[in-house]
Amino acid sequence: MTCWTQVTAGKGRVSKGRALSSIRACFFAGAVAVAGMTGLAGAAKSETLGETLAWAYEYSGLLEQNRALLRAADEDVAQAVSQLRPIINWTADITRDFGKAKTSGLINPIRSTNFNTGIVLELLLFDFGQTRFRIDAAKETVLATRESLRSIEQQVLLRAVAAFYNVQRNRQFVSLRQNNLRLLRQELRAARDRFEVGEVTRTDVAQAEARVASTEGELAEAQGNLAQAVEEYRAVVGRTPGTLRTPGGLPNLSAGIEASKNIAARNHPDILQAQRQVASADLTILAADAAMKPRFTAQGRLGVGEDLDGSDYTRSGSVGLNMQAPIYQGGLLSSAKRQAQAQRDAARGNLHVVRRAVIQDVGNAFAILQSARVVREASREQVRAAEVAFRGVREEATLGARTTLDVLNAEQELLNARSNLISADVDVAVAAYQVLAAIGQLTAKDLKLNVQTYDPAAYYNLVKDAPVPISRQGKQLDRVLKSLGRQ
Repeated sequence: MTCWTQVTAGKGRVSKGRALSSIRACFFAGAVAVAGMTGLAGAAKSETLGETLAWAYEYSGLLEQNRALLRAADEDVAQAVSQLRPIINWTADITRDFGKAKTSGLINPIRSTNFNTGIVLELLLFDFGQTRFRIDAAKETVLATRESLRSIEQQVLLRAVAAFYNVQRNRQFVSLRQNNLRLLRQELRAARDRFEVGEVTRTDVAQAEARVASTEGELAEAQGNLAQAVEEYRAVVGRTPGTLRTPGGLPNLSAGIEASKNIAARNHPDILQAQRQVASADLTILAADAAMKPRFTAQGRLGVGEDLDGSDYTRSGSVGLNMQAPIYQGGLLSSAKRQAQAQRDAARGNLHVVRRAVIQDVGNAFAILQSARVVREASREQVRAAEVAFRGVREEATLGARTTLDVLNAEQELLNARSNLISADVDVAVAAYQVLAAIGQLTAKDLKLNVQTYDPAAYYNLVKDAPVPISRQGKQLDRVLKSLGRQ
């Protein structure tokens, strides 16, 4: 939009009052146009917040990292389960004996080469539940890691929400500053023309020049902030933002603060993770206590021996039961149990800390949201009042009752009011999603994003029984691992 009133000397010259009125009206129209810019942009094909969150969910390296950590925790279960299976090893050795021996006064050389091979089998029969406790502790750790992954997912999506709205905010700031600068330059040209015909003083021109220079600096700052917001968006989402469409509505937060705190106490991933860590620590204590008790195993062996220097050979086998119990291990087992108890106490303390922190976060999030809503309403009133004041100052300037500086100040106040309203709208939107995250409901599933959500149980179900590579389940697991490697 371009507005300009040419002021010239002689016949047909536009008066100071009419020139000011034309320029002020142009500024007011430009401000209104900037305020409606987001709605007009939405008419073209644009990116929604849901699409942005879906891209962030699929792109996030942080999520990939923690999914891999979850798979590693799944393998701890498989390794613990394997201790209940038969352990089979093969052995082989080749021995060269040399020397001499004196028998009945005769010295005979010793030269023989023997080869021995065999298979050794060991099966755990009973260990007072030590292995079972370790399996259950590993399962609790898996469940805790799943909740950690859900917490990371919330962090990723909340960061994407903030990046989306910050790009919108800074784009509107740049547009607002560009429009203001364009109009101020027009006003500066008008002031110079009026100065040439003697309608204003040099002071009026200098004031307009100062305001143009100030706005140029503000525009540069706004453009720098926009560049940073775009980089943040690209880092989170994995692509450069296009035209971003403002969502039609915000998350439904009809539940009150107390109800939300209760929901968070039951379902927030940080609390559930801490609870699982306590359960795992309790089981680890039971396993450490069982490690002090006897361990019963069955053992079997098949062996073959060959004399490579002759025709002698052996074929042998054995089976037996074994009981092993610790007597003294330098205090190792007692220390391990005390360590497990200390870790259990730490996990319980952490649970209390996390519970209080989550409840506090919910309260803080609601307070921030309520404050943002009040600020937004105040900003709307500020814009309304600034528009009225701007019109009044403009009209008074046409009558000579106001100076150029008065009008410039009124323009700046209106500009600041509109900037505050833009920020207030963004702050309310981000605060609403912060409430969802504080409750524990800012996940791809809760938001119904159009993505294929990661199933944390899929890999666990493949490995929980510790499959061997040659089994059908093991071959299926190999295909899954190859697929993960290509991602």
